[in-house]
Amino acid sequence: MPVIAPWPIVRLPADRGERDETVAIGTTVDHLTETYRVHYRSLLGLAALLLDDTASCEDVVQEAFIRVHSARSRVREPEKTLAYLRQTVVNLSRSALRRRILGLRLLSKPMPDMASAEEGAYEQLERDQLIKALRGLQRRQREVLVLRYFADMTEAQAAETLGISVGSVKAYGSRGIAALRVAMEAQS
Repeated sequence: MPVIAPWPIVRLPADRGERDETVAIGTTVDHLTETYRVHYRSLLGLAALLLDDTASCEDVVQEAFIRVHSARSRVREPEKTLAYLRQTVVNLSRSALRRRILGLRLLSKPMPDMASAEEGAYEQLERDQLIKALRGLQRRQREVLVLRYFADMTEAQAAETLGISVGSVKAYGSRGIAALRVAMEAQS
């Protein structure tokens, strides 16, 4: 069965008694390298018009050269090598932009009600001040406030945990909040 090639085949005459070889017409490595060397700046400029940073432009132009080099046998007319390089630069630039856009879409977006870094710093300072003020309270007052407001227990649960009456929890809690308020105002 005959082999059908997508490009023209040239038969070279036998040299020194060797058998005939079949070679496809295409761009030679030397011609491709020279085209790349001469037109590198214009290809870089083309990529720069399509992309935004120099590193990406250089990557695209070099990748275009590699791709055209590996497919040089498909370039039927060597004078169209530059056109192939240009088209490959355009296609690779489009692909790079598509990847960037997709990457930006997939990035997690911050929640609109998120605190700024400054607010987080202020909250940390206030938290540190609160902890310092809590340490200055009487032991029972501190225990009641921590169980009621940080552990989110009811008065009955706090009373049971501490082994005191509900009335004592209320009294220690109100005195503790008053003492905490004074200590926080003194620190400000």
